[in-house]
Amino acid sequence: MPLYEFDGHAPKLPTDGSAWVAPSADLIGDVYLAEDASVWFGAVIRADNTRISVGKSSNIQEQCVLHSDEGVPCTIGEGVTIGHHVMLHGCTIGDYTLIGMGATILNRASIPANCIVGAGALVTEGKSFEPGSLIVGVPAKAIRQLDDTAIAALRTSAQHYVNKAKAFADGLKRVG
Repeated sequence: MPLYEFDGHAPKLPTDGSAWVAPSADLIGDVYLAEDASVWFGAVIRADNTRISVGKSSNIQEQCVLHSDEGVPCTIGEGVTIGHHVMLHGCTIGDYTLIGMGATILNRASIPANCIVGAGALVTEGKSFEPGSLIVGVPAKAIRQLDDTAIAALRTSAQHYVNKAKAFADGLKRVG
């Protein structure tokens, strides 16, 4: 897995080996992955300015880009699903939230726990929402509260990726 030290900071992964990073993902600088976190193929987490933290059982899917500005960390809570091709820049994502494919979340934006950000949404700088919101559009707006079934599905999504990462850690074999 490509891990790079930059400016005296190197990525930190759990000592128990439970986090999984795909061979084509890049982690640069002050990156912290918690237990059972996963970073999938082609993702780039570049913490050359300020820390980027990925919480326990969270997943960063293919082609995502995470970056932070000086003094504006990027913090991802526990059990978060970051869909394919998402851009996160200096924002905070609460526990058990799902960020849909292709969404962009900008500096100082805050998505609290138990939310869904729809595919392709653009969350502008400094925007914040209530917990349990469905957030969609360009610019993104909360359109309703999630029901208990939708909130439970967020935990299922996170656990699915914990299981999938363990399967890849055990079974992925390069053949060419």
